[in-house]
Amino acid sequence: MSVNKVLINGEWCEATHQQTFSPFSPTTGEKLEQEYPISDWIDCDKALTAATLAYQKLQVTSRESIAQFLELYADKIAVHSDELVELAHQETGLAKSPRLADVEIPRTVSQIKLAAHAAREASWTMPTIDTGNNIRSMLQSIGPVVVFGPNNFPFAFGSASGSDFASAIAAGNPVIAKAHPSHPGTTKLFAELAQLAVVESGLPKSTVQLVYAMSNESGLRLVSDPRTAATGFTGSRAAGLALKAAAEQAGKLIYLELSSVNPVFVLQGALNQRKEQVADEFAGSCTMAAGQLCTKPGLVVVPDSTEGDEFIKLAVEKFEAGVVGTLLSENAAEHIKQTADKICAAGGNLLVGNTPVDEARFCYNNTLLTIDGEQFIKDSETFQSEMFGNASLIIRSNSTEQSLKIIQCLEGNLTGCFYSDTEGADDQEYTILEPALRHKVGRIINDKMPTGVAVSAAMNHGGPFPASGHPGFTAVGMPAAIKRFAALKCYDGVRANRLPELLTDENQNQSIWRLIDGRWSQDNI
Repeated sequence: MSVNKVLINGEWCEATHQQTFSPFSPTTGEKLEQEYPISDWIDCDKALTAATLAYQKLQVTSRESIAQFLELYADKIAVHSDELVELAHQETGLAKSPRLADVEIPRTVSQIKLAAHAAREASWTMPTIDTGNNIRSMLQSIGPVVVFGPNNFPFAFGSASGSDFASAIAAGNPVIAKAHPSHPGTTKLFAELAQLAVVESGLPKSTVQLVYAMSNESGLRLVSDPRTAATGFTGSRAAGLALKAAAEQAGKLIYLELSSVNPVFVLQGALNQRKEQVADEFAGSCTMAAGQLCTKPGLVVVPDSTEGDEFIKLAVEKFEAGVVGTLLSENAAEHIKQTADKICAAGGNLLVGNTPVDEARFCYNNTLLTIDGEQFIKDSETFQSEMFGNASLIIRSNSTEQSLKIIQCLEGNLTGCFYSDTEGADDQEYTILEPALRHKVGRIINDKMPTGVAVSAAMNHGGPFPASGHPGFTAVGMPAAIKRFAALKCYDGVRANRLPELLTDENQNQSIWRLIDGRWSQDNI
């Protein structure tokens, strides 16, 4: 059986490797026929060398050329969407429709085109001019970027197609994409389309490169290499923290999206009004895509009251009746079981699930556990362990004060939600709890579950550690996401003919900050 080639320096070539791997079909549990190389460091070294040369050329490449590449690439994805959907379904088990064809493909195409628009109009560069002192500054590209994609979003967060990829390219950086072993063929097809767009747009041939897998040692070495400017990583906490330590020890930037339990607080007024609706939304959100979403509600806090008990009963019924989705990997079910067992051993009560499904596909029964607020506060580290999959934990809180203590025990999260009375009966409690929860999350949500991340310029898909590596940045939303892969450059007394176009006094197309008569103002000139 032939081994798939890697993309290095603009060429599909044989990898330097000693081992190979094949992905599994989650729907059958069987190994797929395609074989992919586990690259030695030689491949990584070659890719870094080629990316360094590409970056030198990209620094003098026009914004228009970069935008054209992204638009060409987005169009090619749309044309080849059926092929991408079929391959991703085979490798991940995710539904062709609506998930892949109707959600991920449009979202991926949209965010790449938004990145193209941002590259062209360049507001993300934040050009700033102090005319009196002749000092000017702006954000510019940073250098070669390594992107590690996750298993749960093969398109929208893929290493050769997702938001990290599009953001890095829009800023003018070359990307080395490291495919996820769950969907290497899908990532390869994206890289093939990207390389065609590279050639057609005239960008440096090694603007986009691809390796499928590498040893842990090579991965740590890659993110900490002097030639690597920054890394984008979405995945498990254990892997992300190891990469973070290696990168930061070498003084390298790394942007992480790690674990998040996304706490949901259902206040008494919401239960009085619509407890069945909220229970239905909770169960649907938690079991959607078998719970393998970074914004899944993994922790729900409800009042310890009659209505709270009724809500829990409703949730159990809906979890029992719900569809058991397909998990992405062979060990996903074991991870759910181990974490649920740990919670039970610490005093949690199993309400439903925590049992395997007797089928060949990768799956596990919908699982729901409960504890009281005092238990959570005493051992919050154990009880907020992420169960990545169709499982969640309900906490019964006996008061607003206890809910506040629960919030204070939380780690950083991507999202935090409140369901409350629509007529304002819970406003006083909300006013007490919201500031505390806001400090713990990147996005505050009202009256809906956290699943779903809009591709919006106002979106924040990030949060305090360990939800992400830095609370000041987002992984979704142009142009803000681009700033992760940029560096602030200052021009002090530089002659006019040597300035970047966006910092010249003649520039007529940008919104620029200027210091005039001792006051800063933003003008569209």
